[in-house]
Amino acid sequence: MTQDRIQEILKGYDGLNIAIIGDFCLDRYFEIDPSRKETSIETGLEVHNVTRVRTQPGAAGTILNNLVALGIGEIHAIGFRGTDGEGWLLKQALDKLSGVNTGHFLETDQRHTFTYSKPLVLEPGQAPKELNRLDIKNWSPTPSSISRKICEGIHAIADRVDAMIVMDQVDIAETGVITREVLACLGELQSAKPTLPVIADSRRSLKTYPNLTFKMNADELSQWIGATEALSPEDVGIQAQALVNKTNLPVFVSMADQGIVSASPGAPHIHEPSLPVRGPIDIVGAGDSVTANLCSALASGATPQEAMHLAMRAASCVIHQLGTTGTATRKDLLSVS
Repeated sequence: MTQDRIQEILKGYDGLNIAIIGDFCLDRYFEIDPSRKETSIETGLEVHNVTRVRTQPGAAGTILNNLVALGIGEIHAIGFRGTDGEGWLLKQALDKLSGVNTGHFLETDQRHTFTYSKPLVLEPGQAPKELNRLDIKNWSPTPSSISRKICEGIHAIADRVDAMIVMDQVDIAETGVITREVLACLGELQSAKPTLPVIADSRRSLKTYPNLTFKMNADELSQWIGATEALSPEDVGIQAQALVNKTNLPVFVSMADQGIVSASPGAPHIHEPSLPVRGPIDIVGAGDSVTANLCSALASGATPQEAMHLAMRAASCVIHQLGTTGTATRKDLLSVS
């Protein structure tokens, strides 16, 4: 893929309008200086002294961060936050980002703000070490009244967007943004707008999803089909093609260091290898960078192979950013090799 062709695709990002529907969380990093450790007088336990706190949108917000880094013209965040302090921090983080429209990002006292708190020990000359994470989640079903408002937001922007991304990050079905009611809404929208890319990703499974463009990893595909051995890129391609025959929409399967495989209606499956590792890596956020770059490139007129190539460039950039959930800019995509 030539630099000129990459630049042609990237130039189209200025005018793109993309929506993200899903579970936005607050990523909160606590940077710990181990040289300042103490022992608690009250408990006798070691005290981790935090010298810096960083916050940024996570989960669906990680995809959003990648779209912002790419300079997408307008990005609609459709989801919810609580009325708690974490919700305030999340809204502040979203409002700082260029091109982000939160007009359909709900505030509700019926939900906690989904939060990942990540303690990081920073030793001089060493990669950051993450300690046990502290999570805030919702354990009860999302009220139907909230799902209806999410659907209203989807319908409100449906005629304005060039693509949609659906991100289901929660561990327990029906406790996040992507409920059965929201999935039905998305399925109806895709049927009404068959050429609109609607790319869906779920950390549990896409098995119960309506026909959308599926993006998953090889482990998720293996669980779906009940595979007992590791799948090769050729195996993944065959299985992806079988899914395409059912949905009549593209399927993308990321395979970590083996790259990414896709299948599309009326075409043979294709494989794009990953780029070489250049040193220590941190894989957090790599899959979200792939999703963001696939969507942006396809919406800008790239072929599936071109979109996959750009996604692999982005993933290579992100995994080499340690101690954070990274992103890749247009400059990064042009310079990585």
